[in-house]
Amino acid sequence: MTLQADVYWSFRSPYSYLATRRYVALTQKYDLAINQRFVYPLAIREPDFFEKNHPNWLAYTFRDIFRVAQFMDIPMAPPNPDPIVQDIATRKIAEEQPHIFLLTRMGQAAARRGKGLEFADEVSRLIWGGVQGWNEGDHLEQAAARAGLDLPELKAEAEAHSEALDSEIAANQNALEAAGHWGVPTLVFDGEPFFGQDRIELAVWRMEQKGLAKR
Repeated sequence: MTLQADVYWSFRSPYSYLATRRYVALTQKYDLAINQRFVYPLAIREPDFFEKNHPNWLAYTFRDIFRVAQFMDIPMAPPNPDPIVQDIATRKIAEEQPHIFLLTRMGQAAARRGKGLEFADEVSRLIWGGVQGWNEGDHLEQAAARAGLDLPELKAEAEAHSEALDSEIAANQNALEAAGHWGVPTLVFDGEPFFGQDRIELAVWRMEQKGLAKR
C-alpha cells in the first residue's frame, strides 16, 4: 500500500530547497506519495521576525546553508532576486513584495494538479541554485515544463483565483501547526512532524516501521 506524507514548504526557505531533491528521490525509491503543502514564509507571516531575532541568526543561517550544500554537493548561491524583498542590513521586510505571492500561489495551483513537489523542486533549483534573474526570460516556463506543467496556465489561475489559493495556503499553515510545528521544511507522516532537512532519514526510519516498501 502506498504510504502518504505531507511536506510543508516555502520558496524563501533555503533548507526547503536543500531537502526537496531528497523528497523527490524518496518518491522514486519507495512506494510513497508526498503531498506538497505550500506556506508563505515567516517574512510574510511575521514581518518583524528577523528584526526581533538575535543579530547573529541571519549570518549563522547563511554560513550553515552553504556548509550543508557543500557537504551534500548541492549547488547553492544567494538568490537573485530574493523571493522576499528585504533590507539585509536592517533585516526589515519591504511592504511591496513582487515575487513571493505569485510564486506561492502558482505552487498551490501546481499542488492542485498533483505536481506541487515537482514544481517546488524545479523552481527552487532556479532560485537557490545560482540562476541569476530566475524570474526573467523563460526560466520559470522551462522549469514548469520540466515539472509537467504549463506556466501561463498556472499564472492565470494564480491571478484569477488569488483569494481561494490564499485560503488553501493558510489552511496548509494551520495544518502544519496542528501537526506540532510551525517552520519549514516539515515532513508530516502519520501525524508526526519531522522538521528540517536533517530529519529526512529519521522520517524514513519511522515510515519503514509502518511498512514503507521499495518500488
